[in-house]
Amino acid sequence: MGAERVRRGRGRRPLRAGLILACSGALLAGCASMPDSGDVRGVQATQGPDTPVRVFPMAPRDDAGPVEIVQGFLEALTSDDPQFDVARKYLTADASKKWRPNSSTVVLADGPSTVPDHGGDDAEGGRTYTLTGQKIATVNAQQAYRPDDGPYRQTLHLTKVDGPEGSQWRIDMPPDGVVLGDSDFQRIYQPVDKYYFARDSSSDSDAQPELVADPVYVRGQIDPLTQTVKSLLAGPTRWLEPAVRSRFPSGTQLKEGTKSLSPDDQNKLKVPLNRKADRVGQAQCTEMATQLLFSIGDLTPSAVDEVELLRSDGSQLCVLSQGQAGSIAPRRTAGHSPYQYFLDEKDRLVRMLGSRGGSGSGSGSGKRAGSEPEPVPGPLGNGDQALRSAAVSRDEERAAGVSLDGRSLFVGSLASGASLGDPVVTSRAKSENDRLTTPSWDGRGDLWVADRDPKDPRLLLLEKGAGEPIEVRTPELDGGRIEAVRVAADGVRVALLVTEDGKTSLRIGRVERQGGSGERPEVSVVGLRLAAPQMEVTAMSWAGGSRLVVVGRESGGVQQIRYVKCDGLTPSGGVLPGLNGVNEIAASEDDGLPLVAHSDDGIVRLPSGAAWQTVVEKGTAPVYPG
Repeated sequence: MGAERVRRGRGRRPLRAGLILACSGALLAGCASMPDSGDVRGVQATQGPDTPVRVFPMAPRDDAGPVEIVQGFLEALTSDDPQFDVARKYLTADASKKWRPNSSTVVLADGPSTVPDHGGDDAEGGRTYTLTGQKIATVNAQQAYRPDDGPYRQTLHLTKVDGPEGSQWRIDMPPDGVVLGDSDFQRIYQPVDKYYFARDSSSDSDAQPELVADPVYVRGQIDPLTQTVKSLLAGPTRWLEPAVRSRFPSGTQLKEGTKSLSPDDQNKLKVPLNRKADRVGQAQCTEMATQLLFSIGDLTPSAVDEVELLRSDGSQLCVLSQGQAGSIAPRRTAGHSPYQYFLDEKDRLVRMLGSRGGSGSGSGSGKRAGSEPEPVPGPLGNGDQALRSAAVSRDEERAAGVSLDGRSLFVGSLASGASLGDPVVTSRAKSENDRLTTPSWDGRGDLWVADRDPKDPRLLLLEKGAGEPIEVRTPELDGGRIEAVRVAADGVRVALLVTEDGKTSLRIGRVERQGGSGERPEVSVVGLRLAAPQMEVTAMSWAGGSRLVVVGRESGGVQQIRYVKCDGLTPSGGVLPGLNGVNEIAASEDDGLPLVAHSDDGIVRLPSGAAWQTVVEKGTAPVYPG
C-alpha cells in the first residue's frame, strides 16, 4: 500500500507516510508510491485545518525499508492514537517496552529533519539517523509548556528483526518522548486551565479563597475531560506548586477501572475517586468539587452544571452546582466590571460603560463608541491632582494614581466628597522616565508599583493600598529594569516588562509570601520565565486566567497586538487587528468586554467581532479594574 494523499485547507499537498485523516466522517484518500531507499527528508509541519480533523496512523508494511519506517514513526507521533500503539509497531519489542511517549514532548519550529548516516549499515547491520530541528518549547510529564530555544539533535537507530514475513526493519533506539512541529502541537494539544487555591489567599481570616489557573496541555481529540481531571488530581505543576494548594488529598486518583468520564443528559458529572478521598469532610469535599468545576468549565459542548464526587465504594461524598461553586470561590478576580477607565485631556481619571459584542457606534477617527466618559467620583476625578497613570481596585472602591511628573503615588476613595491624602510612595529619580510605573491592584486588595530610579530601583507592595511599602525581592532580575507591572487577579502571578541589554521582554513571576498573622510579610517574585520569547514587548495586560494581550514586534517585524499564554505559548491565530502607534492596552478578564488601547487615534476599543472604534481623540492610560 502506498502513502495516502488528501485535500486539506486551500491547497493540495501530500499526506506524509503512515497517516490517514478523517474529517466530518468522510475519508479522503488517494495513493502514491513510497520510496524505500535514499535520504529521509524533513517532516514538514501539518497545515492547520479549518475544521476539526482526526488523524489516524498506519502500521508499517511488512517490506518497509528504513526510510519508510523512520518516516512512518515520526508521522505516528502526530496522530490521534490514544496510547501511541501504532507508533510502537515501528519499534522493536524491547524498545517499545522502554519508550515513554508521555515523559516529554519536544516542540520544534518545523517538523524534525532527518539526516541518515551515509556510512550505510553498521557492523551489526543497523542504520543510524539523526533528528534535527530548532526547539521552541518542551512539554514535560506534567503537561506543562515551557519555551526552550536552541538546536535539537538526537540519534535514532534501526535494526532488522525476524517477522512473520521475514526480516523487517524496526527502530531499537527511538528519540526520548515525542518530537513534532509547532503547528502539529497546536493542532493536537488543547490548552486547559486547571485550578488550585492560593496557598496564602489573604491575611484576612474571613476572606474567600482565590483560585489560580495552572495551564496544561491535553490531547484535544482524546477525551480531554478525563485527561484534565487526572491532571488536576495529580497536583499543580512544579512551577506553581510553591504558591498554591490542592484540596484533594495526596494520592487521590480516579477509582481503579474508571476509563472515561462524561456528563449525563442533565449535565451532571459523577467522578468516582479512590480510597484516599474516602474520609474527607464536607467542607473539604466542596472545595475539591469547586476546583474540578472550574477546571472542566470549557471542555464539554454545554457546561457541566453539577459535579458529584463519589467514594471508592460508590457512595456520595458531596454534590456541588455551578452556582454553589461561585459562592465558595467567587473569583472576584473575574473582572466583570461594567466600567472602563482612562485619563482624559485634563489628566483626570474618567470612566465609561463598557460595551459587549459589536455594540457601540463608530469605526474610525473622530467617531465615538458607546457611552460618554465621566469623571470618577472622588479626588482623582476632580482634576485637583493631574495624573499620568492610574489603577482602579477590583472592588472599585479605591483608585491609585501617579502624578503627572511620575514622582508621587496617591491612593484615593472613589466616593464623592472624599479627600486625597499625602503620597504613599515617592520616587527620588531625577528624570521623569526613571520614576514610578503604572500601579496595579491584585485580588487581595494589595497595590503594586515599581520605582525605576537607577540609584535605587524597587518593586513595591502596599498591603490594602496603604501603610509602609514593602520592598519586594526580585533575586532573578540580574540588573534588569522593570518598566511595567501587572499583577494577576489571584495575587500569585505577576507580569513584568523588563529591559535588559537594550531589549524589553515580558516575564512572568511567581509571588511568594512569608509571614502573616499580623507580622510584616516578606514578599518575593521568583521563577521568572519568558512569556513572549520571540517579541520585544512594549505594553501588556492580563486577559484571563492564563492569557495576556501584548503589544510588540518580532525582530525586524512591524508592531502587532496578539494574545500569548503566560507559560510562553504563542497561539496560532492569536494576532488581533492592527492599530497605529499603540502605547498602552487594557483587557478585562471577562472576554465579553472589549480591549481598550491608547493609540495615535486616541482612546480606542475593540469589541468582539468588530473593528477598532475611537472613544475619544484625546486620552491616555486605559485600564480595567486591577
